[in-house]
Amino acid sequence: MIPFPSNIITSLTTQTATGTAFDFTGIPSTAKRITVIFRGVSSAGSDTGVLVQLGTSSGFVTSGYISSSHFDGGGSSDTTGFYMLGITTSQTLSGLMTIVHMGSNIYVAAHSGKRSTSASCYGGGDVSVGGTVDRVRIKQVSG
Repeated sequence: MIPFPSNIITSLTTQTATGTAFDFTGIPSTAKRITVIFRGVSSAGSDTGVLVQLGTSSGFVTSGYISSSHFDGGGSSDTTGFYMLGITTSQTLSGLMTIVHMGSNIYVAAHSGKRSTSASCYGGGDVSVGGTVDRVRIKQVSG
């Protein structure tokens, strides 16, 4: 039997966040996959979704994303982060986004989740960043 290395998975601390943005730092340079899990995310304003932005030691990458999110009745896209549709004052978003390092500082994301008791969302995207990702920002689309 081949032993399972204990250093394959690094878990950052679960965060309960309020406000419009939250940063996770300290992502190891060896990370090949980042999974962001949402539960009960909502908006007090007119926002429609969340953005996940990748960052390097130079700061957060805020442009160059090719990202879209869809649901049964439509969808939307964004170029400032990986977009996940589904938050309003009356809808809460629960789901996950998986981001995979493809080499050469290229990252691909896919997501799925529920945005109400009867609607789901799904989508994905990609971005090329200028270095090694060591942080992730989660924020509302309009900030």
